[in-house]
Amino acid sequence: MVSKVETFRALHQGRAPDDPLVLPGPWDAASARVFEDAGFPALATPSAGVAASLGYEDGATPADEMFAAVARIVRAVDVPVSADVEGGYGLAPKELVDRILETGAVGCNLEDSHEGVLKDPARHADWLARVRAVAGDRLFVNARVDTFSSGVADPERAIERAALYVAAGADCVYPIGAPAGVLPLLRAGIQGPINASAPLDGPAPAELGRLGATRITFGPGLQRRTAEALAGIARALREDWLGQARAAAQHLADEDLSAEPNAS
Repeated sequence: MVSKVETFRALHQGRAPDDPLVLPGPWDAASARVFEDAGFPALATPSAGVAASLGYEDGATPADEMFAAVARIVRAVDVPVSADVEGGYGLAPKELVDRILETGAVGCNLEDSHEGVLKDPARHADWLARVRAVAGDRLFVNARVDTFSSGVADPERAIERAALYVAAGADCVYPIGAPAGVLPLLRAGIQGPINASAPLDGPAPAELGRLGATRITFGPGLQRRTAEALAGIARALREDWLGQARAAAQHLADEDLSAEPNAS
């Protein structure tokens, strides 16, 4: 029987350029079921979206709450789920791997910056290698490269970091925030799958695939778009309620006027 992590790993292989793996980002069990029902073969949680659902700012979710949220998402669906566990919450590799596997997740995102400051790439690669050694083939490791999001626009810096992380055992690299036009350069310089982030108002996933992306994620974009839609519904409900309340008040006022005795 093929395991979920094997299924997830296989989804990254042999993809046509215009058919990248699209991984919606559920922030809770209900959204995970929506994405699964829509036919997506796997999901990838966004830490910022989960944080928002729990009432935290991005990066401020306690580890226990993040792992619990991921576990609820995994339990809600049958498809493989990868978890964004930020920078690993200061956990030693073995404890981090054990905590991820306890949730039922088959993969993880691991960032190479902390509070907006890039980590030393060699040290981070050594840490990734220890994560890989502990995890073996039980986890699909997506190594995030934060150069672009940290203001370093030179693609070569991202490629250098990616090479170190792939050599350390990363299954995929994620140059978050890389402009779409830079993807061909990254594709030419990076071995293995590349994760691209897709703004909902940006290029379509198929276009990002043609430019070099193997898989597409959306960060907190789907959660935020849903929150915006809900805010619109709430405003409409509020306006409708106010309209009904004003109409009722006017009706009562009209009845009061009609009930007044005529002046003699």
